[in-house]
Amino acid sequence: MIYPEFLKENDVIGICAPSAGVGHKIELYEESVEAIRQRGFRIRQTASVLKDNVRSASAKRRGTELDELILDDEVKMVLCAAGGDYMLEMVPNIDFDHIRENPKWLCGGSDPTNLVFTVTTMLDIATLYGFNGGGFTLKKYKPQDVFFDYVKGNIRSQRSYQKFTPFIDKINDVRNLADVRWVAKNDMRIKGRLIGGCLECIDKLIGTEYDYTKQFIERHKDDDIVWYLDIFNKSSYDFYLSLLQYKYAGWFDHCNGVLIGRPAFPNVEDPKLDYIKAADKALGKIPHICEMDIGHTDPAMTLINGALIDVEYANGKGKISFKLK
Repeated sequence: MIYPEFLKENDVIGICAPSAGVGHKIELYEESVEAIRQRGFRIRQTASVLKDNVRSASAKRRGTELDELILDDEVKMVLCAAGGDYMLEMVPNIDFDHIRENPKWLCGGSDPTNLVFTVTTMLDIATLYGFNGGGFTLKKYKPQDVFFDYVKGNIRSQRSYQKFTPFIDKINDVRNLADVRWVAKNDMRIKGRLIGGCLECIDKLIGTEYDYTKQFIERHKDDDIVWYLDIFNKSSYDFYLSLLQYKYAGWFDHCNGVLIGRPAFPNVEDPKLDYIKAADKALGKIPHICEMDIGHTDPAMTLINGALIDVEYANGKGKISFKLK
């Protein structure tokens, strides 16, 4: 596994918009950029970042702007500006040869799965899943502290949080807090090489020329594979079918465990098949933990695609740690 160079003070972080632009949230984005600068980094953003559109630019232009940052020797990390819905359109315009020749940290959450998942499975370059460029805050925020520790190379354990805000409340600026409780059948410890992302995005990569998942699993089968899955708005029924699809595709071969986040927009049509029951039914004896601090609900952990993960779970709580080898 290739681990890009960690960041130092005054390094440049590039921001591009391979999915949506941030124009509709410009004040929050400007605060986010200021938060990054206050951490001691410089910012270099591409032309389409500030566009107020679900597509920041044409698919070709989005690929070109990503490539500008990849080829810029001063840029040590590339952040995706935001999530969205249409990043899959621009995947054919990603120059993977340039990424292979210029490995640097790539980071995003949600729709940028199309970039970070694909780069790690195709090229064996570690990537980060978590923050987008518009997601930082000037307030004290522990998940943000963890993220910046990680990009500086200070990799440490992350423990499950005490409270979380459902995604639907967060986007409506409601401060409803719920108790964090990871869910699993038994206390367990899961180790292996981590891969995953937003479920809805991964689904759409299956069978395309950018699907290197089986090759990744084969290369790292001796380490065992650990999956993490961030559910955005799949119903529990569709979630169950996706797990079966992965299983039938051989994606759970050599799998030592599956880590499942809380759905951003829960939709349980049948109480007999909620998300937890769906995971139990589809995964069977494969160890799995549900309702984890992964993905769209707040707070969420920073995850390293390609790294070795060690997950400890007991009595509704847990922690994760990484080894970069």
